[in-house]
Amino acid sequence: MKNVVITGTSRGIGFELAQQFANNGHNVLALSRNTSPLDRVNHKNITTISVDLSQNSEIQKAIDFIKSDWKQVDILINNAGKLINKPFTELTSEDFLEVYKVNVFGVAEITKGLIPFLQKGSHVVTISSMGGIQGSSKFGGLAAYSSAKGAVITLSELLAEEYKEDQIAFNVLAIGAVQTEMLAEAFPEYKAPLSAQEMADYIYDFSLTGNKFYNGKVLQVSSSTP
Repeated sequence: MKNVVITGTSRGIGFELAQQFANNGHNVLALSRNTSPLDRVNHKNITTISVDLSQNSEIQKAIDFIKSDWKQVDILINNAGKLINKPFTELTSEDFLEVYKVNVFGVAEITKGLIPFLQKGSHVVTISSMGGIQGSSKFGGLAAYSSAKGAVITLSELLAEEYKEDQIAFNVLAIGAVQTEMLAEAFPEYKAPLSAQEMADYIYDFSLTGNKFYNGKVLQVSSSTP
């Protein structure tokens, strides 16, 4: 039984992941601004905490729970994301900050807060995007989102180096298009080749076993080329 922290669990991949871990006997701490969807599931292995990852004071609520109830974390999945689709000339500095607060600063802050509870064999998995990979096909309108997803790739590579002596693994899954509510809101006409459940299946397996094979790596989870 693992203690698993997952961000962005109100819908999409995170919602499916939380249930998959819980159904397989793991303890799940599900963090999202809206806890209602998982509260309705009412699974005995899932604890929900309403957290806005763009606010450091909110993240502290999760850290306090782990300190008092769990003492250790085996898996952290940085899944929460914020996407703004606008032409570059219409993106404001506030738009960039809003996206980076969730996709970069929030990832850094929750990871930093959980470092004292991670131990030998723990695995931190950050969900990035193919849009953050150099040389990949890009979608116009995603200058803030894709650049933020590139930033967390470098962050994870750095943390893998910094904590390799502690044997804490940091890996990134750069995923292609998945049919989630966030994608539908940004690109209403686009139909992705994978469902949220299918991608959750892959992330579930990788989170449990990927650290045996990888550390500081970015795996491209996409059937598209380039």
